[in-house]
Amino acid sequence: MSDSGKRIAMACDHAGLALKKILAEKLSAEGYEVVDVGTHTAESVDYPVYGKEAAKLVASGDCGRGILVCGSGIGMSIAANKTPGVRAVVCTEPVSARMSRLHNDTNVLCVGERLVGAGMAWEIASVWLATAYEGGRHAKRVAMLEND
Repeated sequence: MSDSGKRIAMACDHAGLALKKILAEKLSAEGYEVVDVGTHTAESVDYPVYGKEAAKLVASGDCGRGILVCGSGIGMSIAANKTPGVRAVVCTEPVSARMSRLHNDTNVLCVGERLVGAGMAWEIASVWLATAYEGGRHAKRVAMLEND
């Protein structure tokens, strides 16, 4: 992973605050630099604001990847996928996290605090971060995603 790959953009809304904090601590302990764009309180906020901000950091190359947390992960993934160059995926278990990296070169992981516990979220994130993109036969399809 390149230097920017060790920088992880993170964001959440109020429904994902507790899980974002746990994941950020674990990432830091593993040597990742966490760029936390918020939210930082439990006060109700609009997830698109934070999801888009983190997605911009990934799309620009300032951060190699992003991890976004909301209640389900779905809203954050929709917000992030509006940013050209971002391929966000919602995962609730490690197999889809692995496959999303291998075949789709996803660069933003979205998880739902209301759907997965902290242990499972960390397992998902760990697998996702450790899995390299296969390229090859998948490269044409991933390129097609960028040419809309």
